[in-house]
Amino acid sequence: MNMELLTLLRTIPDPEIPVINIVELGIVRDAKMISENEAEIVITPTYSACPAMFNIEEDIIKLFREKGISAKVTTKISPVWTTDWMTDEAREKLRSYGITPPEKGANENHLNVPKKCPRCGSENTREISRFGSTLCKATYQCNDCLEPFDYFKCH
Repeated sequence: MNMELLTLLRTIPDPEIPVINIVELGIVRDAKMISENEAEIVITPTYSACPAMFNIEEDIIKLFREKGISAKVTTKISPVWTTDWMTDEAREKLRSYGITPPEKGANENHLNVPKKCPRCGSENTREISRFGSTLCKATYQCNDCLEPFDYFKCH
């Protein structure tokens, strides 16, 4: 991957979770120059129906145009995105933002495992809804501090 292009792409926040950028989230799969003024950026959605992908593609094209580069954005759905592609920095930023990230290597049973409250650290939590404000999140509540929080679902 072209490091200069990755540096540019790190300035694009995720539209649904602006505290992390699209590189940290792990959706940028490749970034390369294909000619002197043209770049190809390959992205993989967190979910195949993720509505934020349209915004992300537009943000990439706009940013590169401002830098005098034509950007070709290619969306690949295979291999399927996994939360293991998120950086450790992104996981910590999510925690600080109030969203509990999944542990690396979490499997399909991850929703049945206690979630750590991002506010007080308690594992005495309960699922409120398997479906949160976005496709990639579920809603939980801490039974100790009583605060609701989002859990970033793994897959």
